[in-house]
Amino acid sequence: MKFDFCGWATKNNILCTDGRTIRKDAFKHNDQKIVPLVWDHNHNQPFDVLGHACLQNRPDGVYVYATFNDSDSGQQAKKIVQHGDITNLSILANKLKHRGKDVIHGDIKEVSLVLAGANPGACIESVICHGEESEEEAYVYTDESITLYNAEAPEEVPEEKEKEKLKMDDPEKKTEEETVADVYNTFSEKQKTVVNAMIGMAVEQALEHGDDNKDKDDDNEDGEDEGGTTMKHNVFDKEDSKEDVLSHSDTVAIFSEAKKCGSLKEAVLQHGIENIDFLFPDAVNVTNTPQFIQREMGWVQQVVNGTHHTPFSRIKSVFADITEDEARAKGYIKGNLKKEEVFTLLKRTTVPTMIYKKQKLDREDVIDITDFDVAAFVKAEMRVMLDEEIARSVLVGDGRLSSSDDKINEQNIRPIWKDEDLYTVKTPVEVTSNATADQKAKAFIRAAIKSRKNYKGSGEPTLYTTEDVLTDCLLMEDTTGRVIYDTVTKLATALRVKSIVTVPVMEDLTRTDASSNTLTLMGLIVNLNDYNIGADKGGAVNMFDDFDIDYNAQKYLIETRCSGALIKPFSAIALELKVVAAG
Repeated sequence: MKFDFCGWATKNNILCTDGRTIRKDAFKHNDQKIVPLVWDHNHNQPFDVLGHACLQNRPDGVYVYATFNDSDSGQQAKKIVQHGDITNLSILANKLKHRGKDVIHGDIKEVSLVLAGANPGACIESVICHGEESEEEAYVYTDESITLYNAEAPEEVPEEKEKEKLKMDDPEKKTEEETVADVYNTFSEKQKTVVNAMIGMAVEQALEHGDDNKDKDDDNEDGEDEGGTTMKHNVFDKEDSKEDVLSHSDTVAIFSEAKKCGSLKEAVLQHGIENIDFLFPDAVNVTNTPQFIQREMGWVQQVVNGTHHTPFSRIKSVFADITEDEARAKGYIKGNLKKEEVFTLLKRTTVPTMIYKKQKLDREDVIDITDFDVAAFVKAEMRVMLDEEIARSVLVGDGRLSSSDDKINEQNIRPIWKDEDLYTVKTPVEVTSNATADQKAKAFIRAAIKSRKNYKGSGEPTLYTTEDVLTDCLLMEDTTGRVIYDTVTKLATALRVKSIVTVPVMEDLTRTDASSNTLTLMGLIVNLNDYNIGADKGGAVNMFDDFDIDYNAQKYLIETRCSGALIKPFSAIALELKVVAAG
């Protein structure tokens, strides 16, 4: 008899992981029976059958001699076994009889290659390598002492060999012992396909009704089960009755137990695997580096890049005010004195200040973080936040209290919102305390349009505002319920501005005027080309890194020394909400 490997399909008197113990000669009547060889008890498709196995009942259990078929799946499984990747076996049996938790009788229907078997003794002992130029060898995958076999049946089991010989010599005896596999092999390919389909449907039905077996198992806990219950329909036996089924793969046993426990976790714990989540694959980052949780930053580069830049930091502005009557040209009356023109010179100087951001990392952490370049990640964050702080200071100031050591001096970086009236025209948007959102939006638009006469800045300005103000303006409706401004572009055209930019840091900003009125900033109209940012050579943005040898710390510093101020009178308009009494 030629075979590809041999080993124990199951061993007697060993407590299995499903709580059962198979007793001696439980499968005695299956001696010399040939059953299908499958993978992990899958038998829904023809290619799930990898070959066949000849069973041999022994005092210690059921031994098996297995042969792979020539199908792709059979040959692939053969390579896996020869390589030693799979060494465990399992059986599927029905028509079980129990005495308590002991299995004393059953009918083996298949032998399966499995990753983990429920019976600790079920394993492949020898793998036969059929060589063309050398004698066949056996590769041993067990710690037990065994004999190396060639391709013929082993010599130490003469009784089994003699039994096989007697069957060969007695045609009548052979006919009586004809197995399901013998009959199956007489079918044509078309007949086999039909039978396989019938088996697949029967298995699916069995899995759907698997819980019907539970009550019967409990009733027969302490006594012998003569008839048993079933989890699977046997197509060949044409039986309507149900029977208990033993599927001795540890994986199948766990999922079967999970149905009873109601929890896969509890079932796994019962099978001796604690902290099963340790076996789960590690979580994988969906991005190469951590993502910043930050405010919307689109406006920052518009502000930083839109301002006027000079290579010097000390900014001086000198103006001559010729708007007063004294500067007007005069008519002359013969004989009268000609008066000299009088106008005022205005001057403002702005000096630079230092703006910085500092960070520190322990060098061990830098070395241990291997998934991405943590130093580059930190430097990118520092530059983003420095740019945002400069842009915020230019528009509205940094918002810190004047007593704070970290405050950016507003005499060095002059915020447009709070600049002198000569540079920023303050325009109130007056509403009553009970005004609706539509009324506030309408008042804002009217104030913005009317204030444009006071704008003396360069070219066409931009409106910087908040999302709330912009949304209220876009939701305005006329008396028929039609939206007045259905796009941002149409609203910008109505406000006589080039574009509208929303700035998150402008939300809920307030100040108190000379009359103790609380004013809430709604928008700034300005062309940032009229705002100058100056930095001397070496005062531009610079990044420094240093290593503190005493504290094993990698330190990073980004800083700039610059000044900032509007350089043109009446070049900005600040629109501020002012609540007045209803009258």
